[in-house]
Amino acid sequence: MFDTITHRWLRVPYTLYSRILKSTKKPVATVLFIHGIGNSGEVWNEVIDKLPSNIKVVTIDLLGFGQSPRPSWEVYGVKTQARSVLATFLALRLRGPIIIVGHSLGALVAVEIARRYPLVVRSLILCSPPFYQLRDDEKKFLPRGDVVLRNIYKTASQHPEQFLQVASIAMRYKLINNVFNVNKDNVDSYMSALEAAIINQTSFDDVKKLKLPIHIIRGTLDPVVVVRNLDELQRDKDNIRVSAVIAGHEVKGRMVKAVADAIQQATSVGL
Repeated sequence: MFDTITHRWLRVPYTLYSRILKSTKKPVATVLFIHGIGNSGEVWNEVIDKLPSNIKVVTIDLLGFGQSPRPSWEVYGVKTQARSVLATFLALRLRGPIIIVGHSLGALVAVEIARRYPLVVRSLILCSPPFYQLRDDEKKFLPRGDVVLRNIYKTASQHPEQFLQVASIAMRYKLINNVFNVNKDNVDSYMSALEAAIINQTSFDDVKKLKLPIHIIRGTLDPVVVVRNLDELQRDKDNIRVSAVIAGHEVKGRMVKAVADAIQQATSVGL
């Protein structure tokens, strides 16, 4: 009851589960990692292992995932997530500006944080960002990748039981990373985030308005990233650059080294 009054009616943002994995008295930078949908902060462990000790590292579990709260009434859009990330930032007494590294859904949340709280953020590193344009003039006989992917996501959100069956097979045969976990207890949070943050996103338009340094890293084998959207961002925005590595959507394999290298570069050039 108290939780409902505080967070639902008074709109006090939740404080998220967090871990400070590397801490130093005089860090050259503070890096905040934000995971993707269905994951937790532990998805970044391999990247963090490759970082030097003079970087302060913080991971969080987004609202609805991992060990963070999972209110059944919440709409898990990027606005809600960004407010909870800021509340956690303040609770941890972190000193900004910080470098935010976001994967997939976490990349969209990172964009929202930078848009709403620009003084907090130093630069963004966005891994496998599912930036989709919302257009009503698509030709049905030749739909854009944005339209195809959103239709797939809509179908998944309308059939959560079937999605759970597919997800369980993918987890059993390790077709996705070993941190990914979707089950009957958290599938509602997953579907809410899928609809509110990814299907009905404004992130593509929002990222174009940002002026801070942004490094986008995509996998050449990623099935859910629309490459033409990333190419458009790099072409039209001087502060955005895109790198491609031979990898899929998840932060594993060659993507791990690419992200670690991007972080060290961001800290060394004083962005």
